[in-house]
Amino acid sequence: MLLSTIDWIIVIAYLIGMILLSIYLSRGQKDEKDYYLGGNSTGAFPVAISIMATQCSTNSILGAPAFVAFSVGGGLLWLQYELAVPFAMIFLMIFLLPLFKRLQIISVYAYLEQRFGKETRTLLSIFFQLFRAFAAGVTVYGICIVIEYCTSISFFWSVAALGIVTVIYDSIGGMKAVIYSDVIQMVILYAAILLAIYISLDIVGGYDAAINAFDSQRLHAIDFNHTGFDGKDFAFWPMLIGGFFLYVAYYGTDQTQVQRQLSTKDSKGTNMSLFLNGILRFPLVLTYCFLGICIGAYVVTNPEFISALPLKDNQEPNYNLAVPIFVMQQFPIGFIGLFMVGLFSAAMSSLDSIINSLSATTMQDIVKGYFSDAMTTKKEFYLSKIFTIFWGVVISIFAFFVGGISDSIIVSINKISSLANGPILGVFVMGILIKRINNVGAIIGLLAGFALNISLWVWAPQVSWLWWNVTGCLIAIIFGFLGSMINPAPLLANMKGLVFEGSLGEAFSFSGYWGKYYMILAVYGIAILFLLGAF
Repeated sequence: MLLSTIDWIIVIAYLIGMILLSIYLSRGQKDEKDYYLGGNSTGAFPVAISIMATQCSTNSILGAPAFVAFSVGGGLLWLQYELAVPFAMIFLMIFLLPLFKRLQIISVYAYLEQRFGKETRTLLSIFFQLFRAFAAGVTVYGICIVIEYCTSISFFWSVAALGIVTVIYDSIGGMKAVIYSDVIQMVILYAAILLAIYISLDIVGGYDAAINAFDSQRLHAIDFNHTGFDGKDFAFWPMLIGGFFLYVAYYGTDQTQVQRQLSTKDSKGTNMSLFLNGILRFPLVLTYCFLGICIGAYVVTNPEFISALPLKDNQEPNYNLAVPIFVMQQFPIGFIGLFMVGLFSAAMSSLDSIINSLSATTMQDIVKGYFSDAMTTKKEFYLSKIFTIFWGVVISIFAFFVGGISDSIIVSINKISSLANGPILGVFVMGILIKRINNVGAIIGLLAGFALNISLWVWAPQVSWLWWNVTGCLIAIIFGFLGSMINPAPLLANMKGLVFEGSLGEAFSFSGYWGKYYMILAVYGIAILFLLGAF
């Protein structure tokens, strides 16, 4: 199954268009603030859409439908993950993002130097760079196995092509190119998902026929029967509680997300981008999970489709390729190219933000922290672009080593991230909420939380990886407090502006400017729970 000439023209025109857009958006760039934060001139809506585009990556388009339709223990249970999003947004809008915005930082880990010291900042930044780069390799892997199968291009050259195009427009256009290209990519991607749903429903006989053909057990969206400590990952409590910790860590301490949120004009813009993401994310996830139902129903009525899936090394069908192969078989010429553009968009919308944020942390936390005393602004600016290219190459190399982590790409990416999410979040929580934590305690807590999660992965596989986000955070806080008590290094003389000063009651109050937004998010989260319970 190869792309037609028309399909190739559409794909190539899109890739060239992304590069031309980045050249246009690069006008006026003169320093790191322009390159990494878009000059702090981006509106809340484009930032929110950009964040969603990163979430709706190739991992989602390939992994979520495969999880819903085929993965053992899968189905609509994945939607439980969305229960935590609105509540995580409330926490972030109160405690983390307004503080970071007031500090006018580029790297989120710069906060840790001001609160604890340079050692903590450096260690957390290195943690982020290693884990995020490896996880990004999963994203590149996901799209390139599709390119390899659907075209005559080998996996090696698929990785090279995707990496080169993304690095070019990212290194030229910086954060503005990341955000506005993500908006375009989100529109294309969502249209491609809707088109795939429409065609699959038409083939199986409509919505009712699809629901009736699909495995009824997979239609259950909530599982109260398991705890996540019994070998079942996707149960209600680990997905609600573990998901809350994961999303607070991801949106509040992960440079790929925080950097875009800090590119808004002021704190109101930052908080509004979080609010919009909390509202709009669930419909998006529901849509691509419904695509999984459609594909599953199609397989029931066309069982020979499974034989079209290539086999993995363990001789099991590669279900991550179900959606693109369905498209190649059923979409008309031209529309196949549009769907391939959607997959490219999904991969690039994740990869561009990751490469840019890795460059930012390397430049801000490592180079400027230790080596840049004699650098001019112009030299720092161009060195930032060089690091963007460097991380694009590194991530492309990682793509060759991540294929066997899990039978679902979307699970792979979350398992990798969850090892570090909790411990990193624990350090930020200690910094903001516990004044007695010092530099030594923060580092001890981070290492203890990470060590525990590694131990759980190796020796306690029955514990859901969703709980790692909780265990890593709590152990980090406990050991951070004990480490600060045992080794009482001096605290900062003045913590004003670095720690939360108010009361929790006042913080979560529904009065004040943001109170109505907290109320909307809270009610929305409860409404999602009732909706899922109806499945």
